[in-house]
Amino acid sequence: MIYAILAYHDESIVTSWSAEEDAALMEELHGVHRRLTDQGRLGPAARLAPTDQAVTIRRSGRPIVLDGPFAETKEQLLGFYLVDSPDLDGAVAAAEDLARVNTSAVYEIRPVMVYLPGAALPGDALPGI
Repeated sequence: MIYAILAYHDESIVTSWSAEEDAALMEELHGVHRRLTDQGRLGPAARLAPTDQAVTIRRSGRPIVLDGPFAETKEQLLGFYLVDSPDLDGAVAAAEDLARVNTSAVYEIRPVMVYLPGAALPGDALPGI
């Protein structure tokens, strides 16, 4: 089964890191990514842009586009991983590995009910990857 591991964090903390601090954390996270990839368990993963670049679409009759997300939480959704695991325990173990590296993040694990991989994006469509 495919599980989504949703990475939440206080965005003001993440954006306060220096480039060196961010790169060091990402290198540690890439160690977990490499292990899951070597096991054939890691699917797409993404780091999302800051929430001030987001919009929300709400529909009540005609669609309305609003600036930014409006989560009632201190943390914001900043990225996600898709992992293949035979059960929830395996997906939780993968999230625990990520949490050991990124100790101030919160990870939500949720089964994916429908997965449509879509077409591959051109390499230059994903800056920084």
